[in-house]
Amino acid sequence: MTASCTIQLHADDAWHDIGVVTLFGTPDEGWRARAYTGYDVEWAVRYQLARDAHAMTCRFSVGLEPLDTPHWPVFLIDLLPQGFGRAELLHRLGLPETAEERADWPLLLAGAANSIGNLRIKEAVDWLAERQGPQQGFTDEEVVARGDAFSEYLAAHGFFVAGSSGVQGEWPKLLMTRADNGLLYLDHTLPDERAIEHYIVKFGRGANASLAQILRHEAPYMALAQRLGLRVHAPLELRDRSLFIRRFDRARVDGRLVRFAQESIASLTGKAGFGVVPSHDEVCWHLVRQCTDPQAEVAEYLCRDVANLALGNKDNHARNTALQRDFEGRIALTPLYDFAPMYLHPDGIARRIRWEGNDGGQPDWGRVLDAVVRISVPQTAEAHVVLDRDALRARLSAMSPGLREIADHGVDLGLEHDVHAFLKPGLERLARELDAVR
Repeated sequence: MTASCTIQLHADDAWHDIGVVTLFGTPDEGWRARAYTGYDVEWAVRYQLARDAHAMTCRFSVGLEPLDTPHWPVFLIDLLPQGFGRAELLHRLGLPETAEERADWPLLLAGAANSIGNLRIKEAVDWLAERQGPQQGFTDEEVVARGDAFSEYLAAHGFFVAGSSGVQGEWPKLLMTRADNGLLYLDHTLPDERAIEHYIVKFGRGANASLAQILRHEAPYMALAQRLGLRVHAPLELRDRSLFIRRFDRARVDGRLVRFAQESIASLTGKAGFGVVPSHDEVCWHLVRQCTDPQAEVAEYLCRDVANLALGNKDNHARNTALQRDFEGRIALTPLYDFAPMYLHPDGIARRIRWEGNDGGQPDWGRVLDAVVRISVPQTAEAHVVLDRDALRARLSAMSPGLREIADHGVDLGLEHDVHAFLKPGLERLARELDAVR
C-alpha cells in the first residue's frame, strides 16, 4: 500500500493536483502517523501565501515550505469517513469494525473522493471510478420512502457508497444532488453542469423515540436559530423520516459550480484525533488570527454558544463547527449546522467544548467577554485589531428578546410540548443573565 496520497483541490471549474501528503510512520498507525505535507511547486508559485480556498487549510498557507507534523495534518482527518459511512466502507473493504486507527489509511484512499468542501484524495477518486455503477435518478418520494428501487441501487453500491457518504456523523447521511431533470442523484455520479441543488439527506434510524424526536426538531431549531440572529443558510425540510439539508459549501456563480473550502475547528486549532477538543478560548484565539472579520466571527461564535446552552444542544464537539474559505480571500465561520436538542440523546451527551475556568454549563458572560478581548490583544508582529467588548456585549444582549419569545411561545414556534417545558427555565435564566452583562 502506498504511503502517500495526492491532494486535489477544485478551483476555476476544474480539479487540480496541488500537493502530496507522505507518511513517515506506517499506515497502520492511522491518523497518528507522522506526516510530511507539501504543495506542488507550480501551485505554490502561482498562489504563494494564500490561506483562502486555494490552500489546503488556513493553517498551512500556499508556499514552497513543507509542513512536518507528528500526526496527519488535521485537515486530512476531516476527510476521513466517520459514523455510518465509515462502518459501511469498512465492510466494503473487508475490514472489521474494530479496526480503529489501522483502518484510517485505507479508508482515506477509498472514501475521500467526494468530501464536503473543495478537497479530495486522488487515489480515492481512482478507487471509486473502478467501481462506478450506472447513473440513476430518483424522485423525492422514492428517496424519502427509501423505496425498493432506491434501496436496491444503494445495496448494489455497498449501501453507503464511498463517494456519496462523505459526511461525518452517526445518523445515516447521503450527499444527493437535484439534476436538471428534477430527479435526485448520488452526488458523485452527477456531472457539475447538470447539478441544480445540493443536499445532505439525513435519514432517521432505528426505533428509538429520542433519536426520532431529535431529528424532528432539527428543522424548527434552525428556524429558531435564525430568529435569534445566527448565521443560517436555508430552511431544513423534514419529509417523513428524511431530513433535507441544503449544502452551503457549493454555489452557482456566473453559471459555474464553485466549491468553497471548509475545515473544522479541529483543523483550525490543530487538534488531531476525535477525542480531543479545544477550549472556547482557544477557538476564539484562532478566529481572531485567521478570520477576515474577527469581530463578526467571535460575536457569531459567542451567540452560538448561548444558543447551544439555551436550546440544549450539548453535542458541541470540534467537528460540529467549521470555517468556510472562498477564492476572494474571505475566511469566516460557515452557516450553522448540526443544531438540535441533543440533551435528548439516549447515550447522555456532555457539553464538550467549554470556557477555561468559567464553565459548569452556566458561564459568566462578563468574564467570557473579558477573556476573548484579552486573547485578541496583538502579540509581536501581529496586526489585527483588539476586539470591541461593548459591541460583543450588545450582540449578546440583543439575543434576550428572542430567548424570551421562545420561552413564552416555543410550542407555536415548532417545539414539542415536553421539549419546550424542559427548555423554558433555562431560556428565561439566560435572557436575564445576558441583560445583566456589563
